[in-house]
Amino acid sequence: MSLIKKSIAEFIGTFWLVFGGCGAAVLACGIPGTGIGYLGVALAFGLTVLTMAFAIGHISGCHLNPAVTLGLVAGGRFSIKDAPAYIVAQVLGGILAAGALWYIAAPDLTHASVGAFATNGWSDTLVNGVNAFGGHATGMGAALVAEIVLTAAFLFVIMGATDAKAPAGFAPIAIGLGLTLIHLISIPVTNTSVNPARSTAVAVFVGGVAIQQLWLFWVAPIVGGILGAITYRCVACTGGCGCCAKKD
Repeated sequence: MSLIKKSIAEFIGTFWLVFGGCGAAVLACGIPGTGIGYLGVALAFGLTVLTMAFAIGHISGCHLNPAVTLGLVAGGRFSIKDAPAYIVAQVLGGILAAGALWYIAAPDLTHASVGAFATNGWSDTLVNGVNAFGGHATGMGAALVAEIVLTAAFLFVIMGATDAKAPAGFAPIAIGLGLTLIHLISIPVTNTSVNPARSTAVAVFVGGVAIQQLWLFWVAPIVGGILGAITYRCVACTGGCGCCAKKD
């Protein structure tokens, strides 16, 4: 399969992730009485990955996420030379999806605050006892730790579920449910990123604080993804990979 076709698959897959996940948050979450809430948004993100993993996993590997791509590079599962094309395709696919969602929802972003239009961020203070996402965590430190830890866990799951020794055919389910769990944990903290492309896609339409805080949602997921992949590689290593070879 050519790199161009793989990149197109990543573009389409990331479009679906942002349109489905962020679309659920923007269009269906806040409806009084009938909104889908945290659980619905978490499931939406998980289902986008699960469905696309079955659809394009055999084409591109279904990364849909720069942190996944770079984590898989660190884990020895993906070529560094193909990573830039994947990451560009992911970001562009996400931005196109956010543009379509912006057109449909027509949000008023004139005085947008943290979390507007499904953006990621953190609150420095609580207002009426809650942060911008209805939780109680505040500060950049909490956001940084949450995003690093959860992206590391995500890559650990991805590496394990796609291992040649893992049960065949179940990886999309494990990965999709893993992303669902991650959202259930961290929507009240950062609105859940673990994906720089997803964060960038909506932030470019909001500007302001969403752009100011965007750096964390590149740095933390990438650091976490690399740590998670390397950790799995060492835990699962049987000596042949060299990462846990005994030294004299």
